[in-house]
Amino acid sequence: MVNIDTVYQRVLALANKEQRGYITPQEFNLFANQAQMDIFEQYFYDINQFNRVPGNDTLHSDPLDILEEKIAIFHTSREITRGYSGFNLPSDYYRLTQVRAAHDEQMHVEVEKTTHRKSLVARNSPLTKATTKRPVYYIKGNNLQVLPEEVVTLHINYIKAPKKVNWTYVVVGEKPLSNPGANDYQNFELHRSEETKLVVKILALTGITLKDPNLYQAATAEDNKNIQQEKQ
Repeated sequence: MVNIDTVYQRVLALANKEQRGYITPQEFNLFANQAQMDIFEQYFYDINQFNRVPGNDTLHSDPLDILEEKIAIFHTSREITRGYSGFNLPSDYYRLTQVRAAHDEQMHVEVEKTTHRKSLVARNSPLTKATTKRPVYYIKGNNLQVLPEEVVTLHINYIKAPKKVNWTYVVVGEKPLSNPGANDYQNFELHRSEETKLVVKILALTGITLKDPNLYQAATAEDNKNIQQEKQ
């Protein structure tokens, strides 16, 4: 986990280093959430890319192992039951990793992913239509549609989205100071190694807001350098 106040103070110090301007707490929170999601979503593109190239046997430096460690923070599971419109996915759902159905009072039947079109075609043949021993699912909006309808309970393993970060504060004099005791105070959920990357990405967004091309270009150049280093 990355401390949000540490990131805020670093961003504020670098943005104000040459009296470029001031970033408000509200702007920081907006930029912080965008930066967190940019980094989080990039994990999955990087995994796809690194899967195409050979890795190495050193656990602490293999790119895939590093990415899996970062994503492991977000792995979770839950049991869900069929509702009127199907199986409602959890509000923090980002990507499914496994779906299992209850059969003979046990959660051991893997549910195969399909598409709506394929499920319609498959149900027309006794050989391919879904059964309780061979169920299928497809995603429709924020719901899982599972066949056959006799399946009423699922156990899902999924990757949850990171919580929305929020730097809360109190004003002392004219200066906002961190208020970690607030109920809605929320640190970054990303791996602690992402702190510098968060600072750089937020600074790039700050440069746009402050209409400072030098700050934006410097932050973007640093971000690109970090990306190149990770992919070498």
